[in-house]
Amino acid sequence: MAAIPKAAGEGRGADDFPADDLTRIAERHLVQPWPVAGSIGAEARGRIEAGEGVYVTDAAGRRLIDGPAGMWCVNAGHRNRALADVMASQAMELSYNSPWYTTNAPSAILSGRLAGHAPDGVDHVFYTTGGSSAVETALRFMQFYNNVRGRPEKKLIVSRQGGYHGSTYLSASLNGRPRDHDWMDSAGEQVVKLTCPDPFRRPAGMSLEAFADFLVAEFRQVIETTGAERIGAFIAEPIMASGGVIVPPDGYLKRMHALCRENGILFIADEVVTAFGRLGEVFASKAVFDIEPDMITFAKGVTSGYFPLGGVMIAGRLFEDLRRSNHTEAMFAHGLTYSSHPVGCAVALKNLDILEDGLLEHARSVSDHFQKSLKALEDLPLVGEVRGMGLMACVECVADRFSNNPLTLDLEVGKRIDRHCHDLGLLVRPLINMCVMSPPLTISPDQIEEMTAILRRGIELTMDDLTREGLWNG
Repeated sequence: MAAIPKAAGEGRGADDFPADDLTRIAERHLVQPWPVAGSIGAEARGRIEAGEGVYVTDAAGRRLIDGPAGMWCVNAGHRNRALADVMASQAMELSYNSPWYTTNAPSAILSGRLAGHAPDGVDHVFYTTGGSSAVETALRFMQFYNNVRGRPEKKLIVSRQGGYHGSTYLSASLNGRPRDHDWMDSAGEQVVKLTCPDPFRRPAGMSLEAFADFLVAEFRQVIETTGAERIGAFIAEPIMASGGVIVPPDGYLKRMHALCRENGILFIADEVVTAFGRLGEVFASKAVFDIEPDMITFAKGVTSGYFPLGGVMIAGRLFEDLRRSNHTEAMFAHGLTYSSHPVGCAVALKNLDILEDGLLEHARSVSDHFQKSLKALEDLPLVGEVRGMGLMACVECVADRFSNNPLTLDLEVGKRIDRHCHDLGLLVRPLINMCVMSPPLTISPDQIEEMTAILRRGIELTMDDLTREGLWNG
């Protein structure tokens, strides 16, 4: 297909192209995230045409509940007029300014409001363009902080198996999902990975309390063996999102945080998913898990997906340490062209208004119903566990409930369920043998019931498929 010429007058929009042409253009020119080598640069994924509230409409005209809220992010729902209006208004007032030399009002106001929601003392923010760059910024700040304080050897980063922290080189190096590293290089020498805190996959016969003791003891052993003087940071999602909505044992995070404080290790809470209402709070670290991190990374829900924005909340005492150092000339040589973007910050301010004006309370009010409704799916033989918190949950499918083994099961089971659900009116986030649900916070109890009923039917149809194909015997 030849290059697409611009039409005379206004530029050509989606409505000017037949559906088949859009598919061919995508196959010829568009590269989307996480492609496989066999189709890279030559694929067209299912197209979403419109959205409203908790629903999206696909290219075939089907109205679907947006089960994943885009990518954990459309917290205020699709087609929110207030967010769209403020985005347009700010673009007409000030569309951009260089953060190297100037400041804009929305970014300054937003920083103060975010500090008001963060744990006490975590009162500064560096804005980025998304979650990966937020994590990258936190790690680079840790490196800078230790260099300036005369501790250049204190750079190792401790993360966890099953975790996900981004797609930039250093943030991706922290990821603990095997397929993330199968064909991609990483800075593995800078990272130590601990056991995934997944209670569902703890050793047989081990209590939750003993599992938590094991996890904490493992971290303590790493500190003793490696040396606290070499470990710069521990990073953790309060709930592992893309790893399958892993909710750690009670008290685990607080104990890990205490170990960090005892050994001068910075604790980075990766709240890219759990912040801005997903767990009913703007930030979940203190309010939900009773921890006060040194840094909190955020993105996604900060603008409800309407504009790319992320950031790092940083404890003020870390800046005080730097200002008292013997290297006041040292420069934190890190920044992004779109740091503190005025449009993104204006949208985030309005999004925060919406959260504070009732959406957080609504999310808290429906979360129990959401969890109980999905938990009932455990009566299906294919479902090993339904777990979650707030408005995020995971349905994990297993080959059998004795071994909880997914490996003898068709590893496309999540995609099979998603395909059936799509036909029935629901988008699902498939993760190998798991289905993740994290709908817009605006979802109603009736919509939760509709979502669960469709998911149940999608799983039942998948069980029929697997049985018919001899892949599963129930």
